[in-house]
Amino acid sequence: MLYLDYYNKILEIQQSIINDEMETIHKVAGLMADTIKMDGLIHIFGCGHSHIMAEEAFYRAGGLVQVNPILDSAVMLHEGAVKSSKVEKMEAYARYIIERYQLKENEIMFVFSTSGLNGCPIEMINCAKEKGLKTVAVTSLLYNEEPSFHSSGKKLYEAADYFINTHIPHGDALVKLDDKQGNIAAGSTVINAFIWNLLICQLAEELVKQGVAPKYFTSGNISGGQDKNKMYIDEYKDRIKLL
Repeated sequence: MLYLDYYNKILEIQQSIINDEMETIHKVAGLMADTIKMDGLIHIFGCGHSHIMAEEAFYRAGGLVQVNPILDSAVMLHEGAVKSSKVEKMEAYARYIIERYQLKENEIMFVFSTSGLNGCPIEMINCAKEKGLKTVAVTSLLYNEEPSFHSSGKKLYEAADYFINTHIPHGDALVKLDDKQGNIAAGSTVINAFIWNLLICQLAEELVKQGVAPKYFTSGNISGGQDKNKMYIDEYKDRIKLL
């Protein structure tokens, strides 16, 4: 039963994160709390399947209100998967993307990239740092033997101020079929969402400790949810372009 192999591998990776990454998660959640207290936003970017995290974090039940997803169709999949794979290697494209968004000094930029090797995500970190943002890479160090596609030779975790290791194995797919067929069942989306929601929980705890009321969206399918959400939408719609 291969699904049990996948289940056990996900549990193993999650436990590695709890064992090894919680100190960084506490630090990053503290930075997020500082940003929110200064009325800043949390910006999120990824290419390819990693762009899913910008959607996962944005405008959902139990999700942080002050999230600005940076979504650009050229590095997503719905306008051409092969094209997006080529564009994510183009570091200069990050500068075109970021100039279309309002970013302020001392806000935070999260960049998700499982390999941490491609030019566009790495350059997005560089652009954000130039604008005075704190930067966080969520990436796997198990790709470390592969070369970077960025002109600096740096990988994503080396470019960022902070990094959280996803512990995703080289190649992402977790379940081995055989030597000829290779592996199946990617783990990065599950693990990235797990890490993000660890941050969300720790952030809420940090804010409550400091006497700041956390702002989270509520499901629009429960009583009162839409009214609560409308209050937040009206507050942030001029700053978060996709609301």
